Amino acid sequence: MNQHTIQKPVSFSGIGLHTGKYVNATLLPAPENHGRVFKRVDLEDQPLIKADVSRVVSTNRSTVLQKGDAQVGTVEHILSALTGLGIDNVLIEIDGPEVPILDGSATPFVKMIEEAGIEEQNELCEFFQIEEPVSYRDELTGSELVVIPADRFQVTTMIDFNSEILGQQYAYLDNLNKYSKEIAPCRTFVFLHDLEYLLGQDLIKGGDLDNAIVIADRPVHQEQLDQLAHKLSKPSIKIDKEGVLNTVQLRFQNEPARHKLLDVIGDLSLVGLPIKGRVVATKPGHKVNVEFAKILKNKYLEQIKLKGKPKYDPNKPALFDAVAISKLLPHRHPFC
Repeated sequence: MNQHTIQKPVSFSGIGLHTGKYVNATLLPAPENHGRVFKRVDLEDQPLIKADVSRVVSTNRSTVLQKGDAQVGTVEHILSALTGLGIDNVLIEIDGPEVPILDGSATPFVKMIEEAGIEEQNELCEFFQIEEPVSYRDELTGSELVVIPADRFQVTTMIDFNSEILGQQYAYLDNLNKYSKEIAPCRTFVFLHDLEYLLGQDLIKGGDLDNAIVIADRPVHQEQLDQLAHKLSKPSIKIDKEGVLNTVQLRFQNEPARHKLLDVIGDLSLVGLPIKGRVVATKPGHKVNVEFAKILKNKYLEQIKLKGKPKYDPNKPALFDAVAISKLLPHRHPFC
């Protein structure tokens, strides 16, 4: 399979979920072996930041890349869309510190890529073929990611928030051909009781009901809702019962689990090349996703070093024993 880029530039603008800053960005075609690269056009020298796991500096509610003093945050959704549509090479010019959240899903990015058109390039695409199971577990949270050999990239996610409103959910993608319809539309989500904490962490300055699913899994006094609305500079809301706050319906019954799958795809794309393997992620999040991506990147580098070397399987019958070897090479013990 060959590498792919986009046919023409396409631009978009919007608010950053955490910084609250209005940002303009443009996707541009890029040559073979360029990879996915962000360019901070608002900074002196317009620094380039490659979408690579070695550039991750923060995973606090989003994935943030940095080179020198230049940062780009919340990169996971656009990287997920690029992976889902098979775009290997693209330059992303951006005039701010965070990719716009848009509607909280990857669908706006998918539509932009489709509008720009997809162009096949001459260079072959290199894959990371998973040859043996690889796993990572966070003992503190119980989060775990495992990848096993497969002939294509597949992802399973399982989440459990120990909540009656949002408990155990499961999502599965067996082929990236289904990404645009089954995964891209799924929006980011947050629990209502977490909003106060996130605001205290100087996050979600650009959050509202238009770009996230807000879930109320416990009773909240109207006074507290009014205070949160004031801090977010948004109109107040009322809760008649526990559940999803948005006036719109969920796009899928398991939309939160599907969004976690979307994030896993985006974060694991930071390995730097397409993966052929089946990923199973239990209680995934940006921190564990990135830690797993680091492990996979190291495994790939080891695989490259050992490329061409014969593999020894001790479970297979021996081709020669000592007697057979002595007939070919009549040496004395222990040289046999």
